[in-house]
Amino acid sequence: MFRIRQTLKGSLWVVPLLGGVAGIGLSYASVWLENVTFVPAGWDYAPDTALTVLTTVVGATVGLTGFVVTVSVLVVQMATGTFSARYMRLWYRDSVLKATLAVLMCTLAFSYSLLRRIDEAVPDLGVTFAGFLLGAGLVLFLVFLDRVLHRLRPVKVASLAAHSGRNALRATVRLASTRRRSGADAELEGILAGEPALVVRSKESGALQAIDDEGLLAWATRNDAVIVMRHGVGDFVSSNTVLLEVHGSAAFPRVAERQLAGRLALGIERTIDQDPAFALRILVDVAIRALSPAVNDPTTAVQVIDHLEDTLALIGGTPGLDGRWEYRDDTSALRLVMPAHRFEDFLSLGVTEIREYGNSSIQVVRRLRAALLALEASVLPEYAPIVTAELERLRLTVAAAFGESPDSGLAAHADRQGIGGPPKLVG
Repeated sequence: MFRIRQTLKGSLWVVPLLGGVAGIGLSYASVWLENVTFVPAGWDYAPDTALTVLTTVVGATVGLTGFVVTVSVLVVQMATGTFSARYMRLWYRDSVLKATLAVLMCTLAFSYSLLRRIDEAVPDLGVTFAGFLLGAGLVLFLVFLDRVLHRLRPVKVASLAAHSGRNALRATVRLASTRRRSGADAELEGILAGEPALVVRSKESGALQAIDDEGLLAWATRNDAVIVMRHGVGDFVSSNTVLLEVHGSAAFPRVAERQLAGRLALGIERTIDQDPAFALRILVDVAIRALSPAVNDPTTAVQVIDHLEDTLALIGGTPGLDGRWEYRDDTSALRLVMPAHRFEDFLSLGVTEIREYGNSSIQVVRRLRAALLALEASVLPEYAPIVTAELERLRLTVAAAFGESPDSGLAAHADRQGIGGPPKLVG
């Protein structure tokens, strides 16, 4: 089901195709409705007029569709060149883009289907409705254009990526919220010390996009086994790589390998759905692209840090981010173990490259220091030393970058606006 949802979300032709089918169905419905209801006298059309109107609607619809495609291609070119190629995964899933294409395809199919009926009788109701559909398509095109223009701003790109990452984190936070049981490490070591009864390998290469954790848990409980995942969501695996091991006393039939492999989704690239770290990856890509010598736009990097801070704060409030997730059945028996990101992994992903590529920008290092100080005060106590260590790395980086520069003291201070922000009221 995950693969099907991903295909539907990423496809630009499914929804428009449904719109075209709906347009044909609506044309038959409008003819039937005209035969059973009263049509106002003002909606009567001469055959030539109806033919002209429908022909015009068809031509205008084709033209609007061409504009939508042209704008989309320009967005692709600008987004991949200015922001990050990973951002395109969010763009081609846009619901307004698909809705606009669907309404235009519906209008085209509806009007074209009515054209062949004019020799029999003028479909007055259908001709009027075709005009309404064209108007709806025009309005949607304007909404789409407005949305595109706003989404081409770097801060909007950062906001979208951060929002998707926070949603993915909230969807999986329950997996990490269970405190590690006493003796769990020894229990896992004892399980891994034995030979697995079944090993599932990848049939093809790809990124591990999603794991059906509930399905794996149910299978392991039903077969009195422990499943150990060797890779986490987001990892790229080559063909014939071990994906998971099944530990248990019973012998498992060959069909078990196919059942278990069917609960793992591989794809050509990572997705945000179960991988909030990928959202951080997109944010960092946008920031370091802005910090490249060819662009030299530290303000964009500062805007990205704003959303990175918000996302890392949410991650820092999630307990249990210690490197693995454990699933137990109703009897508290361990059934499924998989690797997971630690808080330090998220933090390192979010700040290391920005600190590296932005070390000579006063604006970036000041904003990054302010973000880390805020995180140090807001994350869970067990994560605070990790943030403190990152602050020390930032201090050493700034000292090495600025040395005896007259701006070294300026670069060592925190500023939530990068440069020019108001001072703290106290302290």
